[in-house]
Amino acid sequence: MMELGKLIKVVLLGILNVVFIWTALFLYGIQAYWILLLLLVGAALINYVFISEKAYPYRYLLPASFFMILLVVYPILYTVYVSLTNYGTGNILSKEQVIAQLQDRRILDADAGNYSYRVFRDSTGQLWFLFADPQGSLLLGYEGKLEAVTEEEASARLAGFSELARAEVVRATNELSALSFALDEVSYLQMRNIYSFGVYRPQYQYSPERDELTDLESGIVYTPVLGYFQAPDGTRLTPGFREVIGLGNFRKLFANPQVTGPFFRVFLWTVEWALLSVGCTFAVGLFLALLLNDPYLRLRKFYRGILILPYAVPAFISALIWRGLFHTELGVINRILKATIGSGVPWLQDPFWAKVALVILNLWLGFPYMMIVCLGALQSIDNEMYEAAVVDGASPWQQFSHITLPLLMVSVAPLLIASFSFNFNNFSVIYLLTRGRPPIVNAQTPAGHTDILISYTYRLAFESGRGVDYGLASAVTLVIFLITGAITFLNFRFTGELEEVRKNV
Repeated sequence: MMELGKLIKVVLLGILNVVFIWTALFLYGIQAYWILLLLLVGAALINYVFISEKAYPYRYLLPASFFMILLVVYPILYTVYVSLTNYGTGNILSKEQVIAQLQDRRILDADAGNYSYRVFRDSTGQLWFLFADPQGSLLLGYEGKLEAVTEEEASARLAGFSELARAEVVRATNELSALSFALDEVSYLQMRNIYSFGVYRPQYQYSPERDELTDLESGIVYTPVLGYFQAPDGTRLTPGFREVIGLGNFRKLFANPQVTGPFFRVFLWTVEWALLSVGCTFAVGLFLALLLNDPYLRLRKFYRGILILPYAVPAFISALIWRGLFHTELGVINRILKATIGSGVPWLQDPFWAKVALVILNLWLGFPYMMIVCLGALQSIDNEMYEAAVVDGASPWQQFSHITLPLLMVSVAPLLIASFSFNFNNFSVIYLLTRGRPPIVNAQTPAGHTDILISYTYRLAFESGRGVDYGLASAVTLVIFLITGAITFLNFRFTGELEEVRKNV
């Protein structure tokens, strides 16, 4: 039995190593050297852990460590890296890819004249071209090559091939325009129009020693500056390339008024939104919990079942329903308001009312959770404490403020902090109801009055009218990470202090 187990382990490890080798070759081929290095280190650790008897205890830690690094550590490190770059629209490609793309650009050599042509197709479907240069010399073109031929040689080589009529040439224009034939080391014949081919030469030449591009037509030299090849007069070649710019995105975030102004407005609303969401849901949830905790209330189980329904419906469905209810012209809420007070409310167009609509929606989604939590906490409080308070002459308010609320907060306060952290990053409610709108006027970045930091980050990355800006979005993401981390730290500290309170009760 032991031998069979070892055999299975060896076979599985062998299969895993084959996968490692294949993946390593693929990563090497696409020049992803950092990922390749991580793969090799991981493969070495896996083999050592499963082969060496000394490393036997680590076999149980390895899977969790692997997924922690893959799903937590690597995304954090990659986000930090992107925040230090200019990665975004116009700077998506690597420098090597941009150089190759610019070197592939060709310009027409008008002095070389036009080459008339005839097109033939052989029995295998391959295209053959018979070119005539401006002097009348014939060139036979196939598979990207050119051969000088006489009329007799051309007739013999093309015998049995079908010549394409002009209408067929027109239908095959896309196929023909994609072909090129090398005249020499730098010049190519390419389709100029439906009637002729022209001579095209490279527009740019790159010098690795000087790290600069030269325009072969104008002689202008372009050097790399902040992710672009730039001329002395400031003219830039596009596309640009990814480049590490240090703290440039953070400086833009905190020093550029057109970016800083909207960012701090979004940040302040994010804090207000989280506080309002937690405060409103807790207040309503606690009020309902106090009512439903009354043992003399009839049908309280029925009320509990009804009030928990908003929590049972998926949040995205509720958000879309409320978006319809808040519709300015067709929404039920405005119809009721117009029928009662004579005018509706611009729920999703006005910044103030859009925020009110969001708070109402999140109250609807969140109060059942708070009600359930508070009900559980209330039922854990000993009734003898209330009996003693009544004997001492305490009023209902004094019982609530001196017994119920302090003991309730022991259990609920950490959940309130966690709820604050959740609402701080509650992307779905914001995006489904208002999509961060209405927009902030004159903002350089795509910021709206109801955007919170996480939706602002999403719009920076994917919805900017001038393209995406992954670098700036990653910088905002790190700010959110630091804030959320601070909230988590305070949660742990506060939880520890409440445990001390619990011991003294």
